[in-house]
Formats: sequence, C-alpha cells, structure tokens
Amino acid sequence: MRLSAVYVAAMATLLGATLAAPLVLAQGISGDVIKIGVMNDQTGPYSDNCGPGSVAAARLAISDFGGAINGKKIELVVADDQNKPDIGMAIALRWLDNEGVDAIVGCSASSIALGVQDVMKNRKKPYLLAGTAGSMFTNEKCSPMTTQWAMDTYALPKATVKSLLAKGLDTWFFLTVDYAFGKAWQADTTNFIKADGGKVVGSVLHPLNSSDFSSFLLTAQASGAKVIALANSGSDFANAMKQAQEFGLTQKQQLAPLGLLLNQTHSIGLQSLQNVRLTTPFYWDMSDETRAFAKRYQAAFNDRVPNEAQASTYSAVTHYLKAVAAAQTDEGEAVVRQMKTAPINDFEMKNVSIRADGQVMRPLYAARIKAPAESKYRYDYYEITSTVPAEDAWRPASESACDLLKTQ
Repeated sequence: MRLSAVYVAAMATLLGATLAAPLVLAQGISGDVIKIGVMNDQTGPYSDNCGPGSVAAARLAISDFGGAINGKKIELVVADDQNKPDIGMAIALRWLDNEGVDAIVGCSASSIALGVQDVMKNRKKPYLLAGTAGSMFTNEKCSPMTTQWAMDTYALPKATVKSLLAKGLDTWFFLTVDYAFGKAWQADTTNFIKADGGKVVGSVLHPLNSSDFSSFLLTAQASGAKVIALANSGSDFANAMKQAQEFGLTQKQQLAPLGLLLNQTHSIGLQSLQNVRLTTPFYWDMSDETRAFAKRYQAAFNDRVPNEAQASTYSAVTHYLKAVAAAQTDEGEAVVRQMKTAPINDFEMKNVSIRADGQVMRPLYAARIKAPAESKYRYDYYEITSTVPAEDAWRPASESACDLLKTQ
C-alpha cells in the first residue's frame, strides 16, 4: 500500500518528536554534579564589595538545599580574577571547557564581565551578575544567558540625581575610575543630569586602585561644581572620600557617591558620610526576614552583615538552584527559561520577575546615612526614606537597545 506524502511527513514528525523527547530527559544533571563558579576580586581593591563575602553567601544558598538536588551534589568553585580581563577569560574558559562548571556568579569589573558574558552566551551557560554594575549588560550588550541581580549604572544614580537637582544642586563634576564600569556610570548619570536641566562642568579619570587623589580632588574643587559625583567603588571610593574630607571639599561642595555599598559605609564611617543620600537595592535591617538572614550570614562570615552584592549572590544562587530542580536538568537554556518563568521569592524579594533582557525587576530604596548619634547598634547606618518601584528604577523597555525586549 502506497502511503500518502502527508502521512509520511506526519509520521516523520512524530518519530522525530519521539526520539527527541528522551534526549531532553537524558540530559539530566551533567557529570552528575551541579557545579557553580563564583568569580570576582578576592584579594584586590574590590574584594570587600563581593570577594570572600559573596562566596559565603553562595555557600549559605547551597546549604539551604542540603548540598544536593535529587541526590546530585552541588559543588562550588571559586576564582580570583585579579581585576584583569585576560585572567577572567582564562578562568571562564577553563571552568566551562575542562571542569564542567554549569553557571558562573559574577561580580567582576565590567571589562572582565563583557568577555565572560560572550563565552557564556556561546557555551549556553547561565551568567548571574551579582555586583557587576555596567548597565550595558541589560541594554546594548544584553545576552539571553545573563541575568542582572543587584544594581546597575542606570538605576542607582537616577534617584540620586533627581533628589540633588531638586535642591538646586545643578552643576556637576565627575571623578571617575578609568575603565568600562566608571565610564558607563558617568555616561548614564550625565544623561539624567542633562535631562532634568543640570550641567556637567568637567570630569577627571583616575586609574584603578589609586591611593593618591589629591590632584583629582583639587581639579574638582577648582571647577566650582556644586556636586562632585564619585563614579568609582571599593578602595578607590574610600580613599577619595577620606581625602576629600581632609581637603575640606565636603564643607563647600556636595559629594555624591553613585554606587555606595554598605561595607564602604562601614569602613569610611558615619562621621564622614552622615546625611549622604544614596539609592540601594538592599539593606539588612529592613524587616524580620532580612534581619534573620543577616544573623545567619554573620555567623558564617566574620560577624559581618551582608552588603547589597552579597545578599544578591544568595538570591541568584538560590533562584538558579530552584530552576535546576524544577527543570530537572542543568542544561543552560532550559534553566534560564525556568528562571525567567518563576517569580523570585526569598528574604529580600517577593514575587519579583526577571525581564526578557535579564533584568531582575526588584524595587530600589532611597536612603539617608545616619549621623553617629542616631546609630543605636552595630551596622545601624541607614534610614530608608522611600521605595522606588521597579518600573521607575530600571531602564524602561521602550528606551532599551536590547533585541531580547524588542522580540517579545
């Protein structure tokens, strides 16, 4: 009996689907282990921002799964990228090609993360950014495998600029670290300043890991700007703030940190930072749940409370592992699909979604740093003054250059 062409085609399609289905199930957990890599600066100028503290947060997340999913062990590997793109790239390639790493949690400099992101995209492996702040990762450089968990150079300065311009502080000068992260921060902040009628009167670039800011600060002082914006982080930010105090800049000009983290507030001190305004994605003392997590974290990591990036690392690893459990595989594309399907629910976020461009659509919080006399106990540093809804905080989809948003 001769079979019709339609019947043959239909049978071929059915047979193809039948054969393909076991392949999906057979993928399961590659190598019988779920392996997560944490890559950041472990010993250099940014190590206090993420570093060993982010490793501790990742370990807490893994421990909450009992160290395994459906009998498959969860393994954590750690690497120091030393703030060098070539080292970061070499680590990523070794992990993915030779050591079976299934996902990387990154808090690297943007110059490193851009290269690692390309590797992750090509290998179809999830890249969880929990501290890397360049806004390009969910904009013109977006990737289907990358998710942005903590903050970026678009969202954090937005509320800060608006509040200072409202006080008549309308002329700005930038002190910016000389690599992709700092330049992106300055560019995004400049757009906000100009859009609301302010003016940028000048800027200087300083090398990463600078110890002497005297010439840069004198240039900023001579500019006459009402606001000196610090587009840097880590020890660079701490050194700049302390030397600005010594030069008396804070008595005449408003210093505006664009990405201040809690650990930096701790190291610089309330005396120097009192009444500084900032925007933050997380503060440990906001609720019973955040305080309970902070207590666990203190027990795990040198009696310190988690900063914004470290708390986000816990959330990123937890949500990734939930997705692996739900998808019953560590195959990268399947896991990312599941991550973007299920809402994030943990101690710091409730029913938060991940947008198609990888942006975790969490609210942000406007805060004021307390004066020393207002601080009643250890790490009692911030007064949360308002909540910035996610739709007001992050770059609107209508303004994005990310193709993943345009194809929805």
